Amino acid sequence: MTPRKLDSIQTFTPGADTPLLEYLFTVLTMHKRTAVKAMLKYGQIKVGDEVVTQFNHPVAAGTPVSVNFSRPFVTFYNRRLKLVYEDEHIIVANKGYGLLSMGNDKVRQGTAYSILKEYIKTHDPRNKLFIVHRLDQHTSGLMVFAKSMEAKERLQHNWNNMVLRRQYVCVAEGRLDPPEGEVKSYLAENTQHIVYSTDDPRKGQLAYTRYRTLTSGNGYTLAEVELETGRKNQIRVHFKDLGHPIAGDRKYGAKTSPANRLCLHAMSLRFVHPVTRKLMDFTTPVPASFRKIVD
Repeated sequence: MTPRKLDSIQTFTPGADTPLLEYLFTVLTMHKRTAVKAMLKYGQIKVGDEVVTQFNHPVAAGTPVSVNFSRPFVTFYNRRLKLVYEDEHIIVANKGYGLLSMGNDKVRQGTAYSILKEYIKTHDPRNKLFIVHRLDQHTSGLMVFAKSMEAKERLQHNWNNMVLRRQYVCVAEGRLDPPEGEVKSYLAENTQHIVYSTDDPRKGQLAYTRYRTLTSGNGYTLAEVELETGRKNQIRVHFKDLGHPIAGDRKYGAKTSPANRLCLHAMSLRFVHPVTRKLMDFTTPVPASFRKIVD
């Protein structure tokens, strides 16, 4: 087997606005012009985080221009998993509904974890990936993965302090009354893996959910949901407790499935970066299918 080429990347920063190819000629003076044009043509040039092949692409002053001398930059594409952010420590991805976060006894491949792990290993076979938190298989939205044990442990051990906001959007059956409020209970799980609320703190873990109606229509409510705690199936159980199960959630009492899916999406995530300590803030749009139900 031919050894996989490793990246050989050098980054330059222009001091003034400039067309891309013109700038490349000024910094890659050790290379023939035809070689520089070939690197541009075959995806070996990045402007910021974007692979660019257009010779007259405008580059703003201070924007990093990276050149991969050994091979084209590896780009990520998967129709069920979108890469939102990546650096040397973490990955933030938007998971599609129906995709497992990680493998189980029956499924090992084709999970969010296995897809991203394969992707980072195309950069370097020694790269590692770690699960930080999970989403239910049928919940879509934002997830964080760590690329080092250090980043994973810092996030997991300080989760409640480092995660400043976890916001979801859902479609619930009926009209929420009151239109906004909170639900607090202890969540326990039975032998059939059904999570349920209890008032007994000895039987479960405290779960706290806030909700707010965005709009209602056609017998459904589009609601924004914010978590103070992150328990298994928390939102699904609490909306069942409200008497308004999430549309498509047969497991927790829904009678309808207007979008042919569980109508729950992890929309926003704000947290402190585990290494740089910078504030990271990500938001995805409300799924179009959710709005269509209530419009």
